[in-house]
Amino acid sequence: MTREEWLRISAILAAGTMLPTGLIAEMLADDDIRASDFGKDFVWGTATAAYQIEGGWNADGKGESIWDHFSHTPGKIHHHETADVAADFYHKYESDIALMKQMNIPASRFSIGWSRILPNGTGQVNQKGIDFYNRVIDTCLKNNVEPWITCYHWDLPQALQQKGGWQNRDIMGWFEEYVALCAKSYGDRVKNWMVFNEPLAFTALGYLLASNAPGKFGLNNFFPAVHNTTMCHGVGGRTLRSLLPKTAKIGTTFSVSHTEAWKNLPKNDNARKYGDALTNRLFIEPILGMGYPVKDLPALKHLDKYIKPGDEALMPFDFDFIGLQNYFRIMAKRLSIIPMIHGYNVPAKKLGNPITAMGWEVYPQGLYDIIKQFAAYPGIKNIIITENGAAFPDKVENGEVHDPARTKYIQDYLKQVLRAKREGINVNGYFVWSFIDNFEWDSGYRPRFGIVYNDVTNQKRIVKDSGKWFAGFLKK
Repeated sequence: MTREEWLRISAILAAGTMLPTGLIAEMLADDDIRASDFGKDFVWGTATAAYQIEGGWNADGKGESIWDHFSHTPGKIHHHETADVAADFYHKYESDIALMKQMNIPASRFSIGWSRILPNGTGQVNQKGIDFYNRVIDTCLKNNVEPWITCYHWDLPQALQQKGGWQNRDIMGWFEEYVALCAKSYGDRVKNWMVFNEPLAFTALGYLLASNAPGKFGLNNFFPAVHNTTMCHGVGGRTLRSLLPKTAKIGTTFSVSHTEAWKNLPKNDNARKYGDALTNRLFIEPILGMGYPVKDLPALKHLDKYIKPGDEALMPFDFDFIGLQNYFRIMAKRLSIIPMIHGYNVPAKKLGNPITAMGWEVYPQGLYDIIKQFAAYPGIKNIIITENGAAFPDKVENGEVHDPARTKYIQDYLKQVLRAKREGINVNGYFVWSFIDNFEWDSGYRPRFGIVYNDVTNQKRIVKDSGKWFAGFLKK
């Protein structure tokens, strides 16, 4: 398709005449995308998380986090690896941010390490930790890279976990103190904020399945963690709103997956419904004032034990944007012996599509489908894709990293974002996960998600072919 044809299509859209969904999808399939196709106000960036890249795990007064504790426990992490050094961003932030500038990356999403600025979770402030993020923010702004802050990206201070962590209702007060410190310290320069990163992931993996920090297992751990996290969306949002300039944008992010019934069989539809309620609806609906999706996931009635009078009025918060993070779809199949959802996700290898190093199916349309699903909520004003990316087994060859599968992945998923945007959906940003290869939680350093390669033995950075493509895409 020629540029002139796209201009004619844009004129039709501007006049208020919507193109048929199928026609947009067909046109995008064969068309090269450009950053300018998304509009001048579309936000482009890359994403990282404090624990996964910073290192300096006990440097300059930082306290122990649950991930420090968990990774130092034998048998928890692939090859017994830790993020004690990770990508050493704590010492290399200046050159890394300079590299972002060289790669034409306009925005960087990163998180604050709670135990770096409040070593015990509450109380005494670690000024050296505060100063570190001041330097990161100032360096971003100096390089024309807009900082986007995530308040909580899974690294609870271990001192608070010893008091019950997310299972303890007192965390609402602890979280308020922490978020307020972030807002007061950085709100004069940071315009975009996210309260949480993927609440389902850290509650389910950390308090239900025990595969992630803090390693708790069972529904009796999971349900209180879920409700306290739900409550803290409102706590965090209201705290930020009260302390930040009126122009600041406040959001939160969710891991989401388009969910289908295996082979579209009626017997699998309940598993699909349960899976969707757990994966996609558990947190967003109470935040929107709809309550928990108990009707479609009856096991959630156990949350009643933890809901106190007045809670339901405090769960909602009017976020400026919702971040969606998508990596795979769920193909649900019924299996009644599985607790709570009575089904499981059919292995990706059975679905006939390419698979990433994480064993996840590459299915670009799933991003479009889940954007559509969330856009149907009237309470969502704006959608930002705050994470999307893929891990592949990258290798250095003659000083370069050729990763055509990742480049194609990003291109194909971006086409689905553009497809949704062309249909009139208010989706206005895309952040690649991740800027650099990092510590991938319980999988250690084996999965490489970055568009920049990092050798953990010498901390040498190499921009991969996907990073070169993204830099060129952003420059046009």
